[in-house]
Amino acid sequence: MSQPMNQPSPPGDESPTVATAPAGPPPPPTRRTTELWLLAFSAALLSIANILVDANQEAALTSQILYNGAAFLALFAAAHFAVRKWAPYADPLILPFAALLNGLGLVMIHRIDLAMASRLEINPEDAQAAFYGGPLVGRQIMWMVIGVAFFILTLWRIKDHRPLAKYGYTCGLVGLVALALPGIIPFSSIAPTVNGAKIWLRFPGGFSIQPGEFAKILLMIFFASFLVSKRELFTAAGRTFLRMNWPRARDMAPLFVAWGASVGVLVFERDLGTSLLFFGMVLVMLYIATERAAWVVLGLTLFVGGCLVAYQLFGHVRQRIANWMDPFATYDEAGGGYQIVQSLFSLGSGGIFGSGLGSGRPDIVPEPHTDFITVGMGEEMGFVGLSAVLILYLLLVMRGLRSALAVRDSFGKLLAGGLAFTLGLQVFIVVGGVTKLIPSTGITAPFLSYGGSSLLANYILIALLLRISDAARRPAAPPKPKPKQAPIAEAHTEMVARPT
Repeated sequence: MSQPMNQPSPPGDESPTVATAPAGPPPPPTRRTTELWLLAFSAALLSIANILVDANQEAALTSQILYNGAAFLALFAAAHFAVRKWAPYADPLILPFAALLNGLGLVMIHRIDLAMASRLEINPEDAQAAFYGGPLVGRQIMWMVIGVAFFILTLWRIKDHRPLAKYGYTCGLVGLVALALPGIIPFSSIAPTVNGAKIWLRFPGGFSIQPGEFAKILLMIFFASFLVSKRELFTAAGRTFLRMNWPRARDMAPLFVAWGASVGVLVFERDLGTSLLFFGMVLVMLYIATERAAWVVLGLTLFVGGCLVAYQLFGHVRQRIANWMDPFATYDEAGGGYQIVQSLFSLGSGGIFGSGLGSGRPDIVPEPHTDFITVGMGEEMGFVGLSAVLILYLLLVMRGLRSALAVRDSFGKLLAGGLAFTLGLQVFIVVGGVTKLIPSTGITAPFLSYGGSSLLANYILIALLLRISDAARRPAAPPKPKPKQAPIAEAHTEMVARPT
């Protein structure tokens, strides 16, 4: 007979009850697979772009294009697996955005190589095509591989961004020396003047670097560390003027040091772009640390004053301003406004949708592989294509700022905010210069322009952003369980001998 449901079970049939700890929330998804799919999409997109360039240039379409796309995917797959291993919770969009921008730069450099080679075939005496020194795409691919290697090395060696704060002063000293080195070396064979600026160091064998690209990262580490340790000093209230709390005079020494260094770069190295980038970086990090607009107003006033003094004292600054104010008045092929005028003509001929990849004339702009590479994109991809590239930059900066907001420590917030803003400010300076919004400065477009130093420094910057993003998105470690103590009634009695 079956036992009634309400009747208790006979003795011995009870199953022992096991106490289980409440399960915590599941860990958030790492979204590394999303990152890999986006990298594959980038490789496919760049292969299509290369096919369009070669087809419109009537070059041979071979399987080499597919091999190049597969090599690009394999290279960034290695970077992806490095992120998966050492920063699994990092933002899944930062690396694909950087890879796509780098790939678009390779496509445009290849396009410029073909255009310059065509000009030399037509006219072997063409001075501009001969000065170009191409083809450059092979060298840029080499720098890209080295840059990804530096990216992986940075993720491997820096397991946590917070210990970097201990080396803040060392990074600051090395960064200042690297920034000033090209300007103070008197030998033109080592520190040559290129396009009116002394920002390069040249070594035997034709190898050259731009120390300022690495100095900006070192100086950001220094300022983030310094502002965290001295935050109370900068947030102390001073006098109120024009409804703003101004800092005390004795607290403004770092701002004056930054101002003096930026003006020194402007004077001795004749590099307006690096000067503006450096000072803007310091101002933004001060604002993030203090949330006081008075620092920004005071810093901009100092910078404008320094530029006015430099305009009165130095001829190269006056020439840059004259080229910006009226490039047609200084239009000549030897320099002056020729480059900016050709840039405006190219952008105008591109129109809304562009002439098509491989169908434009990027070679009419002098040195189109530098910051003026965005002009070639604007001509062949049009306003729509160039806007898409700028949106890629915008999304990259936004993801970096999002990591800065989400990370828990103050040093990480300042460092990530400075890294992301510097990337955005550099793009603004480049695009503003080629479109005549601001004076042309000559700094490189991140990931797009030809240049090894810029590419290496930007991949280190991306690795640091991913490291901070991993710390921001990583779930907090569960608290360690407290050791259970036996009830007093069950505790063993211990005999303690009283000392005699």
